[in-house]
Amino acid sequence: MSFNNLDTLYRQVIMDHYKNPRNRGSLAEESVTIDMNNPTCGDRIELHLQIEDDKVKDAKFEGEGCSISMSSASMMTQAVKGKNVDDALKMSTIFSKMMLGEDLEDVDFDLGDIEALQGVSKFPARIKCATLAWKAMEKAVATDEQ
Repeated sequence: MSFNNLDTLYRQVIMDHYKNPRNRGSLAEESVTIDMNNPTCGDRIELHLQIEDDKVKDAKFEGEGCSISMSSASMMTQAVKGKNVDDALKMSTIFSKMMLGEDLEDVDFDLGDIEALQGVSKFPARIKCATLAWKAMEKAVATDEQ
């Protein structure tokens, strides 16, 4: 697949998550809720994580922002749901490295749709948009452990 076709596919995946977000909403059951924003772009996220027995049992988000931040939140909640906390944090580390343009050849996780955000690393001003939901997840996990 050529670079242009791949770029188009990635753009389509991002727009699909933006227009049809997965896991949008709040959790009725007891959960950790974290509010974060990116003042540079105006993105705001309220992340709800239900963590039981060191596993992310459920994840939902509410908020508003650009297509990058909202699609990243959709992808992140989809990716961490059902994972143990350590794996969710590893995925966050991998995502951060991807945003910094680091080589990910030795990654043993299937990133799935998250890989579509790889191109954001070329636009430093947009990296905070893409990482907002991931930073909220890290904060929620740390809050839950206290």
